[in-house]
Amino acid sequence: MRVVVDCRYTRIGRHDGISRYTAGLVSALAEEHELVMLISDVRQLEMLPDLPWHLASSPTSVREPLVALQVNTLKPDVVFSPMQTMGSFGRRYALALTVHDLIYYSNPTPPRDLAWPIRLLWRAYHLSWWPQRYLLSRADAVVTVSKTTRDLIARNKLTRKPVTVVRNAADGAVSSPVPASSRNRHLVYMGSFMPYKNVETLVAAAGLLDGYELHLMSRVSDADRRRLEAIAPNARLVFHNGASDDEYTSVLRSATALVTASLEEGFGIPLVESMAQGTPIVVSDIPVFSEIGGEAGLYFDAHDPAGLAERVRSLEDPAEFTRRSEAGVVQAAEFSWKASATTLWELLDELAARPRGR
Repeated sequence: MRVVVDCRYTRIGRHDGISRYTAGLVSALAEEHELVMLISDVRQLEMLPDLPWHLASSPTSVREPLVALQVNTLKPDVVFSPMQTMGSFGRRYALALTVHDLIYYSNPTPPRDLAWPIRLLWRAYHLSWWPQRYLLSRADAVVTVSKTTRDLIARNKLTRKPVTVVRNAADGAVSSPVPASSRNRHLVYMGSFMPYKNVETLVAAAGLLDGYELHLMSRVSDADRRRLEAIAPNARLVFHNGASDDEYTSVLRSATALVTASLEEGFGIPLVESMAQGTPIVVSDIPVFSEIGGEAGLYFDAHDPAGLAERVRSLEDPAEFTRRSEAGVVQAAEFSWKASATTLWELLDELAARPRGR
């Protein structure tokens, strides 16, 4: 079976969520199977395993609707893309597309790092359901990262094709958790400052927690920084403005908790990363976070800073901290790239075996 994985969404220099998902799955698949990676920039290879690769046009190129004509030359039996927007006109192979979340239908602000023409197309795409339904109708199967998103896909009737859950996981080796007695009164937030991330609730809660620091790890604009600082002038905010993986892990391992007040998510990799390090998670009570955190998580209403602060204070009890820390390590072990790759390969194998008539 000849398998091609669309790796053109891999970031250069540092992963985002979809980029990490791509690299994690490809690396795990490559441990047991032969693959060909499809890239659009040779610099992407720095973030990917050492595998055969082929150069194609960018996924944001005007050539994207006809990218299948380029892929056909590789003679694949099946192609997996970590996005749902891969062009499929003229394809001669089985195709599995991925839907990570449906966030931007209710939160239409596009990612700020996209060029303005792409931002306009992004907004237009999310004005109605039919573009999504059309793209998914051209695939043989659909992949998503959580049961929560799978249920949303079904509820909104986005596809009649089978939907397979291939979950996210966390990277890196896991060390023994740092005990409560050696922790700082630090709270960690890893994520963007998009409106649906609801970072304002985190800052307001930090203003209620004397002696605590809120560490915001991601890159932040000057405007967002000033806006957040004005919410609770007494809050102790530490802006890392883009921490390295090592810095992030170091801060996380010495912190009291990872916090997030997101209104919607497709998954939530930072939750798994934190639990794997034995750092408790205090997160908004939304379905996908309950799915990921299980009994290990502490949950609060996303618009209730006082509720968040109360959950954090409960971790000042060493016994409660230890219980949540140990439960988190167990819960995090449920998520692995190896297990996800096995699920994905079973799907690709089944697709490749189907008759080719289309």
